[in-house]
Amino acid sequence: MRKQDVGFDYHRYHRLLTEADDEDKRLALIELLIEEKARDRLAAQRASDRAAMTAHTIATVLKNGRT
Repeated sequence: MRKQDVGFDYHRYHRLLTEADDEDKRLALIELLIEEKARDRLAAQRASDRAAMTAHTIATVLKNGRT
């Protein structure tokens, strides 16, 4: 069995799915899932950018310390 994603709230989504008893609620659930996945991807990209900027800054400081 696959491990659940750390940010994936299985019980919340399961509850929302069981409550989605008409087309509007199902579409709202789909939209929510899309929005939350997009937000997670944006957060991951920002973290990656921050790490790259930190690495660049450290490399610059170390390079300037040698001269």
